[in-house]
Amino acid sequence: MSFLSATLSRVKPSPTIAMTNKAAELRAAGRDVIGLSAGEPDFDTPQNIKDAAMRAIEAGKTKYTAVDGIPELKAAICAKLKRDNGLDYEPAQVSVGTGGKQILYNALMATLNPGDEVVIPAPYWVSYPDMVLLAGGTPVIAEATLENAFKLTPEKLEAAITPKTKWLIFNSPSNPTGAGYSRDELKALTDVLMRHPHVWVMTDDMYEHLAYDGFQFCTPAEVEPALYDRTLTCNGVSKAYAMTGWRIGYAAGPKELIAAMRKIQSQSTSNPCSISQWAAVEALNGPQDFLAPNNEMFVRRRDLVVKMLSQIDGITCPTPEGAFYVYPSIAGLIGKTTPRGTLIDSDEAFATALLEEADVAVVFGAAFGLSPNFRVSYATSDEALTTACTRIQAFCASLK
Repeated sequence: MSFLSATLSRVKPSPTIAMTNKAAELRAAGRDVIGLSAGEPDFDTPQNIKDAAMRAIEAGKTKYTAVDGIPELKAAICAKLKRDNGLDYEPAQVSVGTGGKQILYNALMATLNPGDEVVIPAPYWVSYPDMVLLAGGTPVIAEATLENAFKLTPEKLEAAITPKTKWLIFNSPSNPTGAGYSRDELKALTDVLMRHPHVWVMTDDMYEHLAYDGFQFCTPAEVEPALYDRTLTCNGVSKAYAMTGWRIGYAAGPKELIAAMRKIQSQSTSNPCSISQWAAVEALNGPQDFLAPNNEMFVRRRDLVVKMLSQIDGITCPTPEGAFYVYPSIAGLIGKTTPRGTLIDSDEAFATALLEEADVAVVFGAAFGLSPNFRVSYATSDEALTTACTRIQAFCASLK
């Protein structure tokens, strides 16, 4: 009889972390591996945010705080949601957690019962289905294909909803595809949700500020105000503010749900790091002028990667609206063989061979629920991206 919980057998470790770790092992062994697998900006946290953290340390703000966030941070989140999204929330409707992942997990733990279904568009962030499984729910995958620019159609959403559906998890701009939904595209989805009043929507707006080429971000409760009372609007400071390691995520929603999430957090991690909370206050309240030049760099990097990957026979690489990922299809490479004799019979085989034979780390598409693809994070230097894409071109050209 196993000592471990049966629940554990329902989930798998994060493939993105696994690929990043494998690349680090090869690097430690002396290999010149270029990592394009981690979803983390290479920019440093802005100086004003670091200064705010140091002031908090000097002021002795190093004690326990309220379980789900200091009042100053909740006020800053309310101000941000009003300023950027036109949404009115009060502090009692806000929860702060140890990163966006904990916020989503708390909400699922607080609401799911055995048999409850959660609709998840694919490609999806790798953790969504496993968090649903850990919370006792059932993931229902609704494919958003390359032909539809990796965006969920109203028809696919309608078909995925059953009487057992409790949540739709909605992520725009998307990890892993960078696809962003226009206001009209999102309104078509919220129209479906309005026909199913038992379905709630959990947004993952983490890439809100990483939007390009005039793309205008919008979030479900903003597009359809009638969904306000059954929407949990989730966000954080990790990506746009280059604060991945600070671990601050937040959500706003109905008071009853926020109170339930607080109860979960009170018996798990308790409060997020006090210093990180004060840094997040400055991130949300302070100057936002660094976002535009950072986005200009991301656009340049995106265009570089899309151009170089699109030159490869057998690869199709759409241009994304936001985030810092591309999600190329390798449908034209399936069935080929590498110089070392490895058969490319799946995107996992492609990604593994690319790492082992060409020293480039990417994440295979099956991890995100849609194959045959792979995810490239272009949140690294132009030089590293150019070298990596040159290696990918040479690797693909060598396939027979």
